Amino acid sequence: MKKEKSRREITEELSGLLESHIDPKRDTRVYWAKEVTFDYATGHAVRVDYMLFKPVNNTVSGIEKGDFWCYEVKSSVEDFRSGHGLNFIGDYNYIVMPEKVYETVALEIPHHVGIYVPGNNDLTCIKKAKRHNRTRPVSEMLLMMFRSAARERRMKHDRSNDDHERNAGQQSRKGQQNH
Repeated sequence: MKKEKSRREITEELSGLLESHIDPKRDTRVYWAKEVTFDYATGHAVRVDYMLFKPVNNTVSGIEKGDFWCYEVKSSVEDFRSGHGLNFIGDYNYIVMPEKVYETVALEIPHHVGIYVPGNNDLTCIKKAKRHNRTRPVSEMLLMMFRSAARERRMKHDRSNDDHERNAGQQSRKGQQNH
């Protein structure tokens, strides 16, 4: 009998599929970040699971005219209805969720929000998002993305240093045992 996945496992799977979908070739010209927080120092902080920025081009006006895609990952009906994380602040907004969850909550999803579901090691868009003009300026959106990306980079660096120190300690102990 197949063990049912936990909410955390489903979230990790959906997040991995979304990251591969957003940036399949790990291209440095694809501008995205995860866990992007707005209004950080207020009692009304808003966090978007994933954000993608697509400038028209790399000129000043091309950047100013760029669009933001926001993605919320929802692993279950309870997660969807929790009251957390349905922050649709982009020009195009999507929810990434298992298809069975979508079937249950479809009528609760705003008309402009698109849907991605997992299938065959990729995501499938079963409802395309409609443009929904954002209310936040491009400068704020990019700054919050940059801050979140910098946090992720620091966390990855810290994990890498921890692994390096752990491996160095193991090598040192092995060396002592061989003498």
